[in-house]
Amino acid sequence: MITTVTREKVQVPLLDLRGQWEQIQAEVMEAIHDVCASQRFILGPRVKELEERIAAYSQCRHGIGMSSGTDALLAALMALEVGPGDEVITTPFTFFATAGTVARLGARAVFCDIDPVTYNLSADAVEDFVATQCEPRLGSLVNRRTGGRVKVLMPVHVFGQSAEMDRLAEVAQRSGLKIVEDAAQALGAEDRNGRRAGSIGDIGCFSFFPSKNLGAFGDGGMCTTNDPELAARLEALRVHGARRRYYHELVGGNFRLDALQAAVLLVKLRYLDRWTELRQENARWYDGALECLGLGERLTSPRRLAGYRHVFNQYVLRAERRDALREHLAGAGIGTEVYYPVALHMQACFSSLGYRPEDCPEARRAAGEAVAIPIYPELTAAQRQYVVDTIAAFYR
Repeated sequence: MITTVTREKVQVPLLDLRGQWEQIQAEVMEAIHDVCASQRFILGPRVKELEERIAAYSQCRHGIGMSSGTDALLAALMALEVGPGDEVITTPFTFFATAGTVARLGARAVFCDIDPVTYNLSADAVEDFVATQCEPRLGSLVNRRTGGRVKVLMPVHVFGQSAEMDRLAEVAQRSGLKIVEDAAQALGAEDRNGRRAGSIGDIGCFSFFPSKNLGAFGDGGMCTTNDPELAARLEALRVHGARRRYYHELVGGNFRLDALQAAVLLVKLRYLDRWTELRQENARWYDGALECLGLGERLTSPRRLAGYRHVFNQYVLRAERRDALREHLAGAGIGTEVYYPVALHMQACFSSLGYRPEDCPEARRAAGEAVAIPIYPELTAAQRQYVVDTIAAFYR
């Protein structure tokens, strides 16, 4: 493998959607034109079709379109009646919305540490928290330290690989917890049993933010469930809690998905599996090329669990001297990003929860070492080689 950086700088952004747009432009413009001609912009038949297709793709009976991935999480927790006095077990190594929606409902996030290999919520950490810090009282699981009712387990399938749902589901079942899957980065991801993200818990939550593997032309999201009662409740919650117009059984919100976004997503959904295959091909190439550098623990590639389908929303390395490496790559025209520079248990807005940095050591370590490099489907062989050559030059 060539390990000399070419003299000519090659621009490699972290994500470049222009190539994708060139593939689908004509179909998307036709779909947008059809929506404009119909003058039906909120919910409607295109949203319904997208709900059915995403539900089927995710091995679920019901899909409920939402205005964003954040609102999907919020509506899911509302549907499960999470509120003051309740607690939600989740990961500190994720986008802010996961825990932010818990706080918005007056509930308390309980942070358990991550698995250092996958970055996902550690089943060991969750089991330990439940076994050592909780006890059953009057049909509920209670956190002995806070007195809060532990009501929901919310794992995140981070970067496109499913969390260890077998063990997490066992803990939830034994403890009487509901499961909300934050699958914002994991549409189409599968565990070792072939179960797709969003189909295993009580409610799955997806994001269609433009940078996602299936991205809209703005914000959008979806909840999935196999429970018809939860589906009906979610449908009501997204329209201010009304099952009939102007008759409000619940206090909900304006969480509706619009028809223009649904139309765009329906076009893109036809390409999603091929785009995922290309991401996986890029990941396999990176794995081999980076291994050839022989950097050992100084730079490690993301680990795929055996039998899992990893959809690589991000390709995240662990890197020695991470920030200096990012600066070096930026100088060479290569885009990177840190997901996530501050673990949630260390965020200032959650200081009242009383966590110390050392309470989640693996999340804290990942925040200092993780860096994402370009993985998008349209990445060329020359661009991939340039990324690896530039990394090699830094560590030489």
